[in-house]
Amino acid sequence: MKSLDAKLAEVKASSSSRAFILADAKDADMAFGVRAPGPRSYLSRRGERPARFSPEVWSRDEFGYRNLPEFLDIIREVVHQGLVDIMLMSAYVSEQLCIKEQLFRDSPVTPAARANDTTDVWAIRHGCYTQEPSQPFRSASIDQIQCGKIECERGTGEFPGANLGLYSITFLNELEADREALLWFKAFREEAERKKFRYFLEVFDPNVSSGLAPGRLPEFINDNILRVLAGVPEAGRPVFLKIVYHGPKAMEELVQYDPKLVVGVLGGSAGTTHDAFKLIHDARKHGARAALFGRKINQAEHQLAFIKFLRLITEDQVGPEDAVRAYHSVLDAQEIKPRRSLEKDLELTDPALVADQAGTRRATVQLRNNPLAAAKPNGAPSAAPGRNGNDIAAPALEWPQHADGLPDFGRMDSAQRAAYHRARLGRMMR
Repeated sequence: MKSLDAKLAEVKASSSSRAFILADAKDADMAFGVRAPGPRSYLSRRGERPARFSPEVWSRDEFGYRNLPEFLDIIREVVHQGLVDIMLMSAYVSEQLCIKEQLFRDSPVTPAARANDTTDVWAIRHGCYTQEPSQPFRSASIDQIQCGKIECERGTGEFPGANLGLYSITFLNELEADREALLWFKAFREEAERKKFRYFLEVFDPNVSSGLAPGRLPEFINDNILRVLAGVPEAGRPVFLKIVYHGPKAMEELVQYDPKLVVGVLGGSAGTTHDAFKLIHDARKHGARAALFGRKINQAEHQLAFIKFLRLITEDQVGPEDAVRAYHSVLDAQEIKPRRSLEKDLELTDPALVADQAGTRRATVQLRNNPLAAAKPNGAPSAAPGRNGNDIAAPALEWPQHADGLPDFGRMDSAQRAAYHRARLGRMMR
């Protein structure tokens, strides 16, 4: 069974379930074009793929972006890592990896494809589309996502491609535009139900002025979601939602309404590492059961390590700030130059998170399976079991601790942080 299906079943069976769905959104080629694969500062272990450049015009290093083969290599590595539950791709990339390569056949990761591409995601260089009111549009059909061609053979009910898609809608608070978007959504829902195609629903904030005060926008979004889904029976409903995180009140208002509604958050712009880690921590704390991060993962200095920490946060293994410090220790150990200093990367720049932190008491997350649990009072810890039951050899090096035995990252130097996190994370990079 795919991890997504197991977690959805667990959530539906128990409202107290701690299961959390994590998705990597690698569908940026349906938005950004050449820039979609992201900066070449991070490549897979396979390294650079051949690319044609004329030296008298520019070099590969001057160009700065990965090419598609390098992008696919990273997707392969993330899938093999197995820590995300969903890999979201464009229909073309899904065809290459899912249908032709069968990358997901024996993987716990569920493949998914973007099922529509409204004009507010057309982030083309020098274009003005994202500044215009969103209009509905679909490049790929459900059949093309499921089997790579215009019409699937439906005798068996099984398809070589993805059978999960992302459908997005943008409410503008403008009657005709919103009605048109909902008519397209209705047609998609009915086709998906007939073809037994699962989808999750992404609801964007208005991409142009809506005439709403910022404080009223979350209520506008929540009411629109619930109003629309009230007319959809279970057979046609999304498996979960993907929305902007507007803070604890808006999230709790939505998730308390219907326990069967699985709500997830979208990542948005890259921001700082603390933005990403704090977002997934706070959203989960206030009821979210899923997170779909695109640019936050794709622009990370080390995507596998970044994903590892996202998963550790959702499992209450580490808190957001300590995760940022630990992530920088991993970068230091791997001799990877961070995009920001640790101090800058610990800053919060997302307005919703800044407002949340200013208005609520800071929570303390305790580390489970702490490698310091076996520590001697005045010495370094002995070997401690890893997350998968493997023994981790503890280094013969002390590091500062709080009175309760937890690590004091604020007083650690770089060597102590690297030693602690090598003991904590063990074979993460292998």
